[in-house]
Amino acid sequence: MSQIRVMLDYFHPWPNAAGFYTARDRGWYRDAGLDVELAVQDPGVGDTLEYLTRRRVDFGVFPPNRLLARRARGQGVIGVAAVNHRGLEAVQTVTGKGITRPRDLAGRRIAHNPTPRGRAMIRHLIAADGGDPDSFVTVDAGTRELTVDDIEAGRADATFGNYWSWDALRGGLPAERRITWPVDEIGAPRYHSYLLGAHEELVASNPVLVAAFLAATARGFQAAAEDHARTLDLLERVIPYFPQPLIARSLSLVAPTWTDAEGRWGLVAADRTGPYAEWLAEHGVIPSAEGWEASYTNQFLPLLRAAAA
Repeated sequence: MSQIRVMLDYFHPWPNAAGFYTARDRGWYRDAGLDVELAVQDPGVGDTLEYLTRRRVDFGVFPPNRLLARRARGQGVIGVAAVNHRGLEAVQTVTGKGITRPRDLAGRRIAHNPTPRGRAMIRHLIAADGGDPDSFVTVDAGTRELTVDDIEAGRADATFGNYWSWDALRGGLPAERRITWPVDEIGAPRYHSYLLGAHEELVASNPVLVAAFLAATARGFQAAAEDHARTLDLLERVIPYFPQPLIARSLSLVAPTWTDAEGRWGLVAADRTGPYAEWLAEHGVIPSAEGWEASYTNQFLPLLRAAAA
């Protein structure tokens, strides 16, 4: 058995990781000769890409913008499959704030992690709706995602970065008081929220292992999406500290993002990745979009199709 360590995308598991847990629970990794450990990051060490760069994990889930930034610094990490085929981030506010469309965010206090990309995205969304992109006020939330309850309590007027399929579901405010705008519905560039990747050295030296891992993982995501009851039971065992209705709602929302319009899991789309890289470069998030084509590979996807047939 080959021992494989996989770093998930967040500080704790959430339903977006269901495919990995399903593949392991059903024995599909084991059948492929893989002994898979699923891990979450220690912020004191760094993000998933830091773990990959330092060879502390074999595979990891990460946002494409961070991948492009790492590659611009010459670090040999590469995407091998797409996990999500749309953006998961949202702008969130509550009724009574006078915010009814993105341009109303101008001049307001917006809680977010004030990274160059985060600030650029907020400016883009406001400008796309005809507002003044330079007038909003940043409330530094760091890596904490404020809830609608925090907005209602006055900590900010709105938030950016909450996932419409997870963070935005939290809090006790009634649904009719919540306003949630997925960013890809209000003018954001199209992008994959998360890719699955590895170090280039592993891809080059052991493509058979990479293909076996991806084939079992693709099968896991398909099964997780098809049988929500069984998937929910599994998720409640690995994230028992969240309410069952929250996990169930999140699963129902995020599962459709695991495949593209043609029902394919894993395909990294050039028409998402290229324009997004150019947008990131235009806004100074990465130094250049040059070389984005080499940031991922779809070479293993024909093998996934054959395995599923």
